[in-house]
Amino acid sequence: MTEFPVRVSARRDEAEGVFSLELCAVAGRELPSWTPGAHIDVAVGAAGVRQYSLCGDPADRRHWRIAVLREPEGRGGSEYLHLTAFPNTELRISRPRNNFEFLVRDSYVFVAGGIGITPILPMLAAAQASDARWELYYGGRTRGHMAFADEIARRYPWARLLPQDEHGLLPLGDILAEHSDSAIYCCGPEPLLAAVETEGARRNSDVHVERFVPRPVASAARGSFEVRLASSGETFRVGATQSIVDVLDAAGIEIITSCREGTCGSCETAVLAGDIDHRDSVLTVEEQARGDTMMLCVSRAGSEVLVLDL
Repeated sequence: MTEFPVRVSARRDEAEGVFSLELCAVAGRELPSWTPGAHIDVAVGAAGVRQYSLCGDPADRRHWRIAVLREPEGRGGSEYLHLTAFPNTELRISRPRNNFEFLVRDSYVFVAGGIGITPILPMLAAAQASDARWELYYGGRTRGHMAFADEIARRYPWARLLPQDEHGLLPLGDILAEHSDSAIYCCGPEPLLAAVETEGARRNSDVHVERFVPRPVASAARGSFEVRLASSGETFRVGATQSIVDVLDAAGIEIITSCREGTCGSCETAVLAGDIDHRDSVLTVEEQARGDTMMLCVSRAGSEVLVLDL
């Protein structure tokens, strides 16, 4: 990732297992601008890079806020930050990217599960500032596990905070039926996202989701294939166990990439010819169907040759 340093200016416990970090630019400079739904890459030592949604105020160019769900049995990124990220610590991060763009609509329904509230927070403020109609349905295992619940209740007393131990699972069918004319923005664990997508497709709803981990993909695509670079005509064979990024990197062709699992969008590349076996968690079904762009870190070919706009 393209990196620049920031300093942790504050750390706060936000819920059971969740802490927030306030970040500021080194030497007091302004931070880059961002829009609701944006995330940043954060270097996490030997664990590599992780993506975290910006959940503060986009108008504040001096401070950013992210929230981290500590997962001791995870891949090590959150544990690294839990043990090392304290006030005055320097972190290496990327500039913001937005794969969860907040579009202008007359009304919105926000559905969040657990740490999925983070990209939703700045959307609530933007919807409120635009005088749009909106509702929030926020669930978690218990209220104690729901980050920023007190902040939300204080600012938006009509928001629906529905911990599972008190209310059961979020009533997605009822929610989408009641708000059939609203844009649905959802972030949270995979079962919640899959259920919203399924229910939304059944009702032809305007659904937007963001995933923190790759969605399950079943594919019967060919094992190996070729990629051709349009600028030079060079052709490379991608083996059954290789990614396009790995093959091009080995050939000295630099591809900007971060997550290497199809969730961050940094390696998105235009495709000029060939069929794509999409395996990312960023592009919508409609964008995948167009077949003109792909994530080189995980997606593969559905034809013998792919021609890339590189």
